Amino acid sequence: MSKDKKKHSKKEEINIDETSDEIILLGNRIKELEEKLVRNQAELQNYKRRREEETSRIMKYANEDLILDILPILDTFERAVMMDDDNLEDEVSKFLEGFIMIYNNLKNVLIKFEVKEIEALNEEFDPTYHQAVVTEKKEDTPSGMVIEVMQKGYIYKDKVIRPVMVKVSE
Repeated sequence: MSKDKKKHSKKEEINIDETSDEIILLGNRIKELEEKLVRNQAELQNYKRRREEETSRIMKYANEDLILDILPILDTFERAVMMDDDNLEDEVSKFLEGFIMIYNNLKNVLIKFEVKEIEALNEEFDPTYHQAVVTEKKEDTPSGMVIEVMQKGYIYKDKVIRPVMVKVSE
């Protein structure tokens, strides 16, 4: 019987060794899966944050295309308003009076939507806000100064949506 006991205890030893190896392997697998879960949760959080930032940016500038379409209309109104002369009694002046009202209403709507005109005349040239179209040598004007605005530029919220087209002194 003692032989049987020895055989039996060897079998138990083998089973115990195999069981502890399995426990170690399963423990390692659990650690591996826990690490993967933590990484996936971090990736999900990063994805959500990026998605929220993108959605916020899209919402912030949602009207940009509409405003860009309105700006040429504003330019046309400005040119029409400039046609007015000193004679306020003629038909053109009376007609332009209505244009001026529409022009002012349009400007007020743009201001309401945080559209601001970029000041450029007599400012130092800044490529962030200005687009130099022409350069000209001008007496008594330092080099790099804006001497004429050819087309107004605008900022929408905090973004330049149309740079000012300018003539710059050499």
